[in-house]
Amino acid sequence: VTIGQDTIIHPFCYITGNTIIGEDCVIGPHAVIHDSTIGDGSRVVSSTVADSTIEAGSSVGPYARLREGAAVGPDVHIGNFVEVKNSELGEGTKAGHLAYLGDATVGQRVNVGAGVITANFDGTRKNRTVIGDDAFIGSDSVLVAPRTVGERGRTAAGSVVTHDVAPDTLVVGVPARPRTPGGSAS
Repeated sequence: VTIGQDTIIHPFCYITGNTIIGEDCVIGPHAVIHDSTIGDGSRVVSSTVADSTIEAGSSVGPYARLREGAAVGPDVHIGNFVEVKNSELGEGTKAGHLAYLGDATVGQRVNVGAGVITANFDGTRKNRTVIGDDAFIGSDSVLVAPRTVGERGRTAAGSVVTHDVAPDTLVVGVPARPRTPGGSAS
């Protein structure tokens, strides 16, 4: 384990394996970090991080879980009860609470609402979800992979996305459909 200058490690943390923590970080209390890299100026509070990378200026927790292959870009916020597995999150993305991002590529400045799930397993194999830059994924949306949400694409709260979402398009409903200019789903 390597810990950078001016990093604060609060009580009850377990830092093991090949872990590198940058400078000016705040870790804990109650953080578990294994075989991971944490960039300068990041925070990990009461969360588990394993086999993952967190870039500079990001915050994780409390009560988040980053599993193998999580790659969190700079200035990302991962909030309480968010789980990330085998996924990349671009700069400035926010997943504030209660979400599962598995096998996903999430662009920059994406907002992931509460209760969002990338449904990555079809019963046989894992599938990937791709979310473009500046997208807005509404609370309780389920993206049934393999799925792509284009740049600036949006899902309304409670949407079940079973088709790709074109850039600059709002989808609503179950199953989610593009909203027409008159206000109804097409």
